[in-house]
Amino acid sequence: MWLEQEQLEVETVSYVDENGNALKEGISVSDEELAEMYSWMVKARVFDVRAMKLQRQGRIGTYAPLQGQEAAQIGSAYAMRKNDWVYPSYREIGVSLQKGLPMERLFLYTMGHLEGLKQQQANVFPVQIIIGAQCLHAVGGAWASQYQEEDSVSVTYIGDGGTSEGDFHEALNFAGVYKLPIVFVVQNNQWAISVPIDKQMASKTIAQKALAYGIAGVRVDGNDAVAMYETMKEAIEKAKAGTPVLLEAVTFRQGPHTTADDPTKYRLPEEETHWGAKDPLMRMKKYMTGLGIWDDERDRELFERAESEVTAAFNVAESTERSGLNDVFENIYAEKTPQLFEQQRQAKGAVRQ
Repeated sequence: MWLEQEQLEVETVSYVDENGNALKEGISVSDEELAEMYSWMVKARVFDVRAMKLQRQGRIGTYAPLQGQEAAQIGSAYAMRKNDWVYPSYREIGVSLQKGLPMERLFLYTMGHLEGLKQQQANVFPVQIIIGAQCLHAVGGAWASQYQEEDSVSVTYIGDGGTSEGDFHEALNFAGVYKLPIVFVVQNNQWAISVPIDKQMASKTIAQKALAYGIAGVRVDGNDAVAMYETMKEAIEKAKAGTPVLLEAVTFRQGPHTTADDPTKYRLPEEETHWGAKDPLMRMKKYMTGLGIWDDERDRELFERAESEVTAAFNVAESTERSGLNDVFENIYAEKTPQLFEQQRQAKGAVRQ
C-alpha cells in the first residue's frame, strides 16, 4: 500500500482559545501557576522590547527578538524540572530566564561580553548560533544522562527553518535508535527569515516528521501557554520512559528575524494582523481575567515591576568591565591545555593590550 500524506491527520492541541475561553474541562494548572507563567511571559516581553530599543541605540549588538513566542517558550520551560537541561538556539530568551539565567548575563551576551556565556547558575547550555547544532549537543547530553542513569531530560529548541538542516534529522534519528530522554521543541513561527513555511517543507506538519524516526510527535498551539505547559509535562514523562518527543509549537514571530532583518520586505500586513489577534499575552490575560484571578491593576503593576527589573539588569551589564583578548583563553576549558597556554602567550606578544 502506498503511504500518502493525506492519510495522516494531526490534531493541534489547544486548551484556551484566542478569546481566553477554556476549550477543555479539568485543566490542572492552578491559579498560582497561571499567574507565575504569565509573569515570566511579561518579563520576557518587556526584556525583548527593551533589547530592540537598545540595539537601535547602538548599546547592544545584533539581537533576535522573541515577541509573539512567549507562550511557546515559557509554557514549555515552566513544565521542566530543575534537573532537566536546555540546549537553546539564539531566540530562547524566555526559556533561559525561566530556567534561572540572570538577566544581566543575557544583556552581557548581546554586548559580546564573554561573561554572557557563563551559565553556571542554570542548566542552560551556551547559545548556539550554528543552525541545528544544538540538537546534536542535546542528543549527546541525553545519551550521557541515560548512560549515567540520571533522572534528567534534555530539551532543545529550534525554529521551523532549522528543521531543514541535516543536524536536526541526524539528531532525531540518533534519539530514536537509542531511545534517549530528549524533547525537541520546534517553534514553528511561520518564517525562516524570509522563507515561509510552505516553501520550507512539503509536509503538512512538522510534528509528523517524528514518525520517520520512530519517536513520538505532537502539534501544539504555541500561543496557548496552558497547552504548551500541559503537553510539555507529558513530553517530559515520555522522554523519561525512553520515548523521545518531537513537539511542534505553532506560533508567530511578530518582529524581525533579527535586528538585521526587515520583515516588511517579505511579509504582508494582513498576516501580522491575523496573528496579532492571537497574541499569547493577550490570551493568557483574558483567560485569567475570566477566572477572576486577574485585573488591569495587577497587570499594570506586573509590567512596572518587569520594567524596573530589566532596567536594573541592564545597568549592571553596562557597568561591567568589557572583555579583553586575554579573557578569550580563560573561557574555553575548565583547565587550559598546553596548546592554549602557548596560543595565549603568542597573542600577548602579537597584540598591543
